[in-house]
Amino acid sequence: MSVSAIPGAFTREESKFRDWVRADGSTGFPAAAGRYHLYVSMACPWSHRTVIVRRLKGLEDAISISYVHPYRDERGWAFPGGEHTDEVNGFDFLSEAYERTRPGYEGRVSVPVLWDRETGRIVSNESADIVRMLGREFDAFAANPELDLYPEDLRDEIDALNEWIYSDVNNGVYRAGFAGSQDAYEEAFAGVFRGLARVEEILGERRYLAGDRLTEADWRLFPTLARFDAVYYVHFRCNGRRVVDHPNLWSYARELYQHPGIAETVPFDEIKEHYYATHAELNPKRIIPAGPLDQDWWSAPNARNSSRADASPSSSERSR
Repeated sequence: MSVSAIPGAFTREESKFRDWVRADGSTGFPAAAGRYHLYVSMACPWSHRTVIVRRLKGLEDAISISYVHPYRDERGWAFPGGEHTDEVNGFDFLSEAYERTRPGYEGRVSVPVLWDRETGRIVSNESADIVRMLGREFDAFAANPELDLYPEDLRDEIDALNEWIYSDVNNGVYRAGFAGSQDAYEEAFAGVFRGLARVEEILGERRYLAGDRLTEADWRLFPTLARFDAVYYVHFRCNGRRVVDHPNLWSYARELYQHPGIAETVPFDEIKEHYYATHAELNPKRIIPAGPLDQDWWSAPNARNSSRADASPSSSERSR
């Protein structure tokens, strides 16, 4: 995947921990119930994808989870108490997990983190890898082992979808939001809306990105869609069009939101608090916008998962 050479372009730091849990134990990290723990932020889209796959596979009893607070200051992701408590290691800050794994660590402290209780170290902080592990390696302990989000016959297509959607959309909104120059911003902005237009076209021909089955590609895109109108449109200056302005995309996004167990993974208030209060360089007064006013539109019936006759949102829905 190419990195823009435009001055001021935002470049995401590569994940530093890329070990793997395998069902057969071949990597030294064998899959086991109760051994691994997830550290996540419910506000973060990269964390969100892992939370979704854990939920869909029914791994709640096999893999425990801790939630960092949505507000992140210069000390990084924190566990100040209450629902944002680390009950496994008692960490006050997620940086302690990185330091324990690699003493003297000075890189970026990011979520999600897959932690190994037995060795007391991070296995992985790469969300794409964690999604794959949760999706396949823990089937012996999953409530829904038959669910395959990366089926063999669609792998090439899923990989291709993931690559350009990540570049243009998932990471594209960040490249626009954190661009350090007008040229870098405009390049990223163009990519975001090129990507969304391409997805809109695909969804005019297919129910899901890879055909008639929900796959990993859909659940990697969804967290960006869930945050787009409430955050990225304003905060990251991705104000070309909203998700609700794309008939196919908006209906698709609502279908995924209404999939059993998914709505509970989308805390809009926490998402907005994280972005608008954390990024002082973008929002120095840390004022959190009150809108969108009608987040319950996400729960409104749509043609993809209801008996409603019309095949796309009404013009009034699209104008909101």
